[in-house]
Amino acid sequence: MSSVSANPPAAAPTFARRRRPSTLTVYRWELRKLISQKRTYLGLALVVVLPLFFVIFQNVHQRGGHGNDNIFAAQITQSGLATPVLMLLFLSAFLLPVVAALVAGDIFAAEDGNGTFKTILTRSVDRGQVFAAKALAAMTYAAIAVFLSATVATVAGVASWGFHSITTYSGTVVSAPEALLLVFAANAVYLIPLFTLVGIGVLLSATTRNSAGAVVGTIGLVILLFIVAQIPGLEGIRPYLLTEQFQNWQGLLRTPTDWAPIAHSAWVCALYGVPALIAAYLTLLRRDVAGG
Repeated sequence: MSSVSANPPAAAPTFARRRRPSTLTVYRWELRKLISQKRTYLGLALVVVLPLFFVIFQNVHQRGGHGNDNIFAAQITQSGLATPVLMLLFLSAFLLPVVAALVAGDIFAAEDGNGTFKTILTRSVDRGQVFAAKALAAMTYAAIAVFLSATVATVAGVASWGFHSITTYSGTVVSAPEALLLVFAANAVYLIPLFTLVGIGVLLSATTRNSAGAVVGTIGLVILLFIVAQIPGLEGIRPYLLTEQFQNWQGLLRTPTDWAPIAHSAWVCALYGVPALIAAYLTLLRRDVAGG
């Protein structure tokens, strides 16, 4: 006669424990959201069209930069590598910040507008992961906009005026390959203040819960700081304004490299960006999303 075990096997669990997605996975989700939004392509279209329009205009009118105070404007038809420098000079002050603000100001507020925060948090992700993924996605978009503009300007400029050496702000002639490296390094340095502005946009997005308000607030801050910089008697604070850091990438286009403005930009931007990101994170941690 068969015996019956006194210790039957434990019953299988009624459900499997859900595995928490990695922060990288959540980041990919955020990038897919950006790809699906029309606003994403509006900003990227602007940074593509403007360099092309600039090159076409120069070709039609065949205008060099003779008599222009900017040394790169004087070389516009002598080397295509002057084009991305001029475009960064023109776009860095306002247009690229506007493009970055379009996404940074919307990145959290869009979830409030759609009532989807509760849905996100039921995917077994914690709020820290959501915050990191969204902040990184906004910064990724800003970086893509900057380097897309630089790439289009470089290709269009070189196609029109050739891949030749250029003269830097110090009056030193550098070879075309070195100039190309400097151009993209300058764009990378420009990301320091731009990422800082993204952090401020993320903060406004998380706190206002309104996309339009956060985007307008971020752009409004840029305009306000430009105005403050022009007020007589406030010259002493001008080097510490965020908007003044938008041009510090020019230190890379000197021979030897002038690292002082770049280092200054790094620590000044940290004073703006780090508190903004911490405040945005704490805002998200304390948010009640039970209602949607």
